[in-house]
Amino acid sequence: MSRAETLAAMLVDESTVTIVCHDNPDPDCLASALAFEHIARSRDVPSSRIVYGGEISHQQNRAFVNMLDITVDHDGEVDSDGFVVFVDHARHSVSTVDAGIEPDAIVDHHPAPDVDAPFVDIRPTYGATATIFVEYLQALEIQLTRRLATALLFALHRERLDFVREPTRAEYEAALAVYDDADLDSLEQLYGSAFTPATIDAIGEAIRSRSRRGSALVANVGRTPETDALPQAADYLLNVEGVNTVLAYGIVGEAIRLSARSIDPRVNVGRTLNQAFDPLGTAGGHHDMAGGHIDLGIFSDYADDDDCETLISMLSPRIEHRFFEALRLAPT
Repeated sequence: MSRAETLAAMLVDESTVTIVCHDNPDPDCLASALAFEHIARSRDVPSSRIVYGGEISHQQNRAFVNMLDITVDHDGEVDSDGFVVFVDHARHSVSTVDAGIEPDAIVDHHPAPDVDAPFVDIRPTYGATATIFVEYLQALEIQLTRRLATALLFALHRERLDFVREPTRAEYEAALAVYDDADLDSLEQLYGSAFTPATIDAIGEAIRSRSRRGSALVANVGRTPETDALPQAADYLLNVEGVNTVLAYGIVGEAIRLSARSIDPRVNVGRTLNQAFDPLGTAGGHHDMAGGHIDLGIFSDYADDDDCETLISMLSPRIEHRFFEALRLAPT
């Protein structure tokens, strides 16, 4: 049997499915969750739920959920007696919902060696988890709804930033497969989603604080309530002339969040971030985009707004040094 058929066969006689997203579900994660829910319904599973921890802070992601009327349970309970699947992530460290839960299935495109479950389909050579699910739907000959096709097409575009950042052939084929069934007017509205004031403030602070060595740039966004402001700041700064690698960081809650981007084919920014920060927390990702999380620990008392500037001034030289050193960029 194909992997799609194997996964679908596992759903036979299941009474409930819990689809677990990572803590900051983006369109790729959410569209993949919708696709799995669609597959479960095609196999007559009577009940399914999509759950996540963390937050949905990116303005496009919130619009995505609202416009497509996606029911997502925040901090939802996971029924470990039913079928549990992790989509768009494989490790417990990126989800506060799935701690201690052993999944029945994992479907992801992020590198994740040494993970184990009865069903594992991890394809780091693919550009999106949604691509995998489009292939599943085709293999199982499941008819797309307009809503699902729209979700998958938007996810494919957003995950690969409109196919600028080295999509694979599979992304183009997946987009072509769902294009005719998608609502293009809804996609246009999603792309027009407005920035929140907090995101604008974060990008503004990143512009002001930026530090550059060669073609690499590091910037802090200060303290922000929106985790998704970090990748947006990194994406924006990647437009600076002569810059091809960016790290944006900031304080979210009681942790330092990291987001990195690179368009330099010589740089694997996931490996770079892991090398620079993994001893301090969790960091890694793809060759062109990566993220990380470092608990503040003993510095958490400085995380309040009044002390944030002091904390940033202590952290900035260390974060810059680690990142630039991992890139082997010496001070000029």
